Parts: sequence; structure tokens; C-alpha cells
Amino acid sequence: MTIENISVNNVFGGRHKQYSHYSSTLNCQMRFAIYLPPQVEEGKRVPVLYWLSGLTCTDENFMQKAGAFRVAAELGIAIVAPDTSPRGEDVANDEGYDLGQGAGFYVNATQAPWKQHYQMYDYVVKELPELIESTFEVTNQRAISGHSMGGHGALTIALKNPLRYSSVSAFSPIANPMNCAWGQKAFTAYFGEDTNLWKENDASELMAQATQFVPALVDQGEADDFLKDQLKPETLVTAAAGNDYPLELRRHEGYDHSYYFISTFIGSHLKFHAEHFA
Repeated sequence: MTIENISVNNVFGGRHKQYSHYSSTLNCQMRFAIYLPPQVEEGKRVPVLYWLSGLTCTDENFMQKAGAFRVAAELGIAIVAPDTSPRGEDVANDEGYDLGQGAGFYVNATQAPWKQHYQMYDYVVKELPELIESTFEVTNQRAISGHSMGGHGALTIALKNPLRYSSVSAFSPIANPMNCAWGQKAFTAYFGEDTNLWKENDASELMAQATQFVPALVDQGEADDFLKDQLKPETLVTAAAGNDYPLELRRHEGYDHSYYFISTFIGSHLKFHAEHFA
């Protein structure tokens, strides 16, 4: 697979790089970013944390705002941030910010016109890691994390693939999309009325039924404007408690939905993943 390097920036002894490539899974040109810590320059192979961003974001939001590179450099962890959806003039879209381009929800759509391009689950789980592991000096150790829509994606992907990821974490995830407006709009478009597919892409439903466990860390701000109506972290707590699932959910007074929140706690998430890599 041919990839094109778009940019390179040195940061904390490592390198942040952006790449473009054609995705056969999504049938369009895609962009991703990767941070390679200084250990790679020393000839070492390092594990990878895949970061999934939220609604309206691209690969750039986390890399520019999260402040993750200092700790990633210290721990020797590569970070990969894909875009949040397929993009292009021939890619289906919606006038709303919460569906279509910028809002792929990390699922495989089954309904027209979305299914031609919106196969983000397969892209994140299969195509992108194959590309990363064949191109860069990384191991096949993987962790996954994300924010909001990306937190939903990280949790569901880890829960459905417990042998592929050593740990999962999320900031302010959409924990029960079947029962919130964001999720209902997206799932209706991408899956139609097949509620079995809805359940198969809902973190709370998956956690309640899991038989193999991936250690999970979730941070939620109490001043988050979307907390009550869209995020519903209490459903995760209930699911974990009913299944003895190893979930740690931390709630933080005064923190909102922004990257100010993420940048405050991203270091502890990286350390959490490093412990499970070890």
C-alpha cells in the first residue's frame, strides 16, 4: 500500500508525522497522524495506542491539543490518530454535524448510501493497524482510547476484540448510544431499524455480555454539557457491576467536554496503557 508523507514535526525527541493513503476499506483517500517516540530513533520497536476522536474532529485535534507527547516519549509509546470518517465529494454526508463526514461512529454501515464508504470499524480494527505495523517500527501490542464518539468507538472495538488490545480507555464516551439522540440518529442512518446491530455497537450492551475482559479506564467531567442527555456513564457502571467487568470510571468535578479536560488526564491514561503493555 502506498502512503504519502504530508508533514513532519519534531517533538519531545520523537516525530509527529501526517500521512495520506487510499483506503480500500473506505473507498476513498484517508489521512492519519502518528507520533513516533524517541525510542524508535534508537532502533527500538514500540507498542501503539490508537486514538479515536469525537464528532467534527480530524486526526489533528488530539495531536495538537491533548499534550500527550511528553509522557508518550517517556514511556516509549507510539500514538496513531485516524480521521473520524471517510471524506470526499462522492462520500455521503448530512447537513448536521452529528452524521456523515466527521461522524463515522467507528461502525460498519449496512444501509445505503452510507455503506459504500462508512466502514470505519473495519478500517480501525484491520486495515489501519496492518498498514501501521508493516510500515513503522512498532510491535503488535495495541491499546485503544478515544473521546466522546471516539470513546464509544474505543470501548466497542475493544469489547468486540479482547485479544487484539491489552487495554482500553475513554474520555466522556457516548456510553449508551441506543438511548441518546446522537446514537439514535447515527444508528438509524447506518443500520436502519435492525436493533440487533444497534446492540452490537453499544458499549453498555457489550460490557454487560462480555466473557473476555479488557481492562478499562473511563474519565468523565461533571460539568460536561452532554453528560445527562448524551453520554450516560451510569449505564457503563451498571453493566460492569452486573458482569464483574474490570472498569474504573473516575468522575471529576468542574471538568467539561473539552480538550482542557483531556489534556489534564491524558498522562494517567498513557501510564495505564503502559502498565498493561508491560
